[in-house]
Amino acid sequence: MTHSGGPGSVLIIVPAYNEEGAVGGVIAEIQATVPGVPVLVIDDCSEDATIVTARAAGAEILPLPHHLGLGGAVQAGYKLAFELGYEYVIRLDGDGQHDPRDIPVVLDTLRSSGCEMVIGSRYIEEDSNHTSFLRSVGIRFFRLVLRPILGKPVLDPTSGFVGVNRAALQVFSKSFPLEYPEIEALVVLKRRAFRFIEVPCRVRPRAAGMSTITPVRSVYYIVHVLLGVLVNILRFESRRWRR
Repeated sequence: MTHSGGPGSVLIIVPAYNEEGAVGGVIAEIQATVPGVPVLVIDDCSEDATIVTARAAGAEILPLPHHLGLGGAVQAGYKLAFELGYEYVIRLDGDGQHDPRDIPVVLDTLRSSGCEMVIGSRYIEEDSNHTSFLRSVGIRFFRLVLRPILGKPVLDPTSGFVGVNRAALQVFSKSFPLEYPEIEALVVLKRRAFRFIEVPCRVRPRAAGMSTITPVRSVYYIVHVLLGVLVNILRFESRRWRR
């Protein structure tokens, strides 16, 4: 990257896989909302023109050598941001569903609250119309599962619109769930006694392409994440008993 971090510095990361139809517009909206803030697209071995489109739109590119999945792509961005000294990182997906005009709300809350993570939530002001029935059921299920673990409610545990500070970056650069990471990341934060807060954000239909979360993968998602949450809890309890 041509940019580097420092006190108060901000980096926007956009994990992307086959998003040539949407990523250019996402980058343009980010630049219009927070001009001068660097945008890093983490390309997860796309098979289309995602890299060409993102570079033409003015983003810097981190091309991954192998397809790692969403969690691997996000962790690669976090790791680079931490090594370059960035203090804050805002992540939003490359499909256009997140409205970049909400970036200042996430960033201002991250700076003023002292929380390690700020989640852009679709459900604070109203339910989203752009979530499938199965995913909506899964979100409600994980709200119930996470409530006693986190000690507080979380309305949008699967949100991909997230801001983190340097303390969280340090943790996530070393340990981050590689697949469907959002829910497990909250449990990782809890193990560290870190805090999170939700702020309202807008959501839109995908600008292009199709979601990889099919009905069959929705079931797999629920089982996989449950196992990940269980493993994180067992690790936490094991370390606590060894002290």
